[in-house]
Amino acid sequence: MRTIPTAARIAATVLAYALLGPADAHHAFITEFDPETSGEVVGVVTKVWWQNPHIRYDVDVTKEDGTVEQWSLHPPGNLPTYRRQGWTPETLKAGDRVRATGNLGRDGARKLYSTCIYLPNGRELGRCVVSDTVTETTADPNVDYTYKHNDYEVDISGFWDNRYRFRVTVDDFEPKPMPMKPETAAIYAARKYGDDAVLQCMPPGLPRIFGSPYPMEIVDAGTHYLMVFLQDNTPRWVWMDGRSAPPGHPLTSMGFSVGRWEGRTLVIETTNLSPAWLDGSGLPMSGDGTRIVERWEVSEDGLTMDRTMTIHDPYYTEPLVRRRASARGDDIRIAEQLPCDPDSHYRDLANSGRLEEHFNR
Repeated sequence: MRTIPTAARIAATVLAYALLGPADAHHAFITEFDPETSGEVVGVVTKVWWQNPHIRYDVDVTKEDGTVEQWSLHPPGNLPTYRRQGWTPETLKAGDRVRATGNLGRDGARKLYSTCIYLPNGRELGRCVVSDTVTETTADPNVDYTYKHNDYEVDISGFWDNRYRFRVTVDDFEPKPMPMKPETAAIYAARKYGDDAVLQCMPPGLPRIFGSPYPMEIVDAGTHYLMVFLQDNTPRWVWMDGRSAPPGHPLTSMGFSVGRWEGRTLVIETTNLSPAWLDGSGLPMSGDGTRIVERWEVSEDGLTMDRTMTIHDPYYTEPLVRRRASARGDDIRIAEQLPCDPDSHYRDLANSGRLEEHFNR
């Protein structure tokens, strides 16, 4: 490791704090890293933490005396930034040798704010390649960037109350018993308390958001429907212009949805889903091999709709069906929901002695 000498660090402190930009201050950079120290980490990646809003690489560094130290690399930016650079979870994998430069962690912490990462194939990642700051307007003045709603026969825009004919989203699938393959049953049996992403305040995603009793708002944005669910203020895009998922589209909790109207029924097909639970009991979903088809049948008076979800997943020998309904509702102030707080969940894990196990898996 290389560090700036102590005298130089003291002399430069005031200037560096004054020059520290808002991008560097994001997510408490100044509390975790020292802008007056620069360092280099060379080692082998042991784990990739590809999480929103920031990623992390765990790296084993072999010292001159042969001992091994564990370090972590924290690149600046977020997942949309990395995606624009063609930086994916597969770009740097466990077992790869890597070199990174940047700012050292405070108080001797073995972590590096990795402003530049150098790969063995010569590729460079991070701010040494491109800054994520936009300083010039790139919009085409001849392009209309505004949204124009469609003249559909059925208008579903507005607020919907999903408590209408609600049922709890646990063990609500058809057929019964669940048509699990033997390997699926083994995954289900091995699930552990604390694995539920919803308890950790992670996005519920599909198919669980489909069964949520919380209200939703639908906006006709022309090329797509924008749906906002009150549960965790979750957005969903349903593309109505015939497009398909672009190559390399990541797997996400909401996947990639395309829709079409068949009379008074909106048909939505979703792929590119990340592995998840189908419900709160821990029924597993493969993710990459999952295809979900929804049929939203709007009543003649436009005040209610019956929603049916069919899940095609290689974990199961038959498609799974979940049914819900929605009714027109008032302005429900979706943006005013309090944020989810996982404190009680992690307190339960700590009190039961399972917190360390949860984070070390």
